[in-house]
Amino acid sequence: MQSAVTLVGIAKSYGNLKVLGDINLIVRDGSFTSLLGPSGCGKTTLLNIIGGLDRPTGGEVHLGPDLVYSERQQVSLPTERRNIGFVFQSYALWPHLTVLENVSYPLKIRRLGRSERERRAREMLEKLELGVLADRYPFQLSGGQQQRVAIARSIVYRPRILLLDEPLSNLDAQLRERARAWLKNIHETFGLTTILVTHDQTEALSLSDQVVLLSQGRIEQVGTASEIYDRPETAYAAEFVGGANIIRGRAADAGSAMVTEAGIRISVRQKNPLLAGGAMCVAIRPQKIKLIDDIADNFVHGAVLPFAVTTVLYHGSVYEILGRTQVGELRVLTDRAPEATNTNILLPTEDCISVKP
Repeated sequence: MQSAVTLVGIAKSYGNLKVLGDINLIVRDGSFTSLLGPSGCGKTTLLNIIGGLDRPTGGEVHLGPDLVYSERQQVSLPTERRNIGFVFQSYALWPHLTVLENVSYPLKIRRLGRSERERRAREMLEKLELGVLADRYPFQLSGGQQQRVAIARSIVYRPRILLLDEPLSNLDAQLRERARAWLKNIHETFGLTTILVTHDQTEALSLSDQVVLLSQGRIEQVGTASEIYDRPETAYAAEFVGGANIIRGRAADAGSAMVTEAGIRISVRQKNPLLAGGAMCVAIRPQKIKLIDDIADNFVHGAVLPFAVTTVLYHGSVYEILGRTQVGELRVLTDRAPEATNTNILLPTEDCISVKP
């Protein structure tokens, strides 16, 4: 499949502060890619570099076959010539213009005739089920409606790429869930290459064909949602995406097991020979840890640890349980409350993942 965006050796610094370093990334044409990471990891800076709102201090940016930025070749195509749609966190709707006028404005600056502007704007509003709001002003709209108008304005002129900078962050929890489904539908309907900046793992996993996990200005891991979640490569990836418990120690048996400082041996589902003899981490999702009452019973293979319960939180469908073990504090998600303060837990081998520290 053709590449919509290719980044080669992208770097960004402010004086001695390095924000991005040696970013290499390919975004496929028609795909939905999420730039995921905590605040300060460089994801918005990277989005702005793709859109031309910020200039890197090194590297190249290609949009399709076109070179739009190169420090070496002294190429820097301005934002308005990149044919990119941009939706900001604040939506940035003009308060003195109606919904119809907001959506048609990009066509006005491209010098389309008034009747053509209005026709295409109304057509876009109807496609996004916003036709009845055409004559309203932004202050008369809900947050979700404003978001949809901002997206309509960004795609009415048929850009080749849509860039979204945390567009759901201003919505309440229920509205965010509906907005995620709506964004997914928009992407599938228009087939538009979309790049989303988010710190919300649920958004990234549910919407994306490709997830780019960033940490401190570098790419930690790139893959599909299932690859990032089921096969994290590092402790950071496992902990940030899915909230895995991380247990540290040293590799044993060519990386098929780990021994902690307390001498606890934990076998893993897939050995990593690259870690043999060196520092190693085991990641296990809190919902995979099992509370057990009688260690004499026959259980599947795994490590059994004493578990001293410190906190129990009820979330409606599950209990979140924090407790002390010989390998540190662990978090457990289960459908039942613990029967005693001191109990045991099982770390099933098949659910213990070998990751790099």
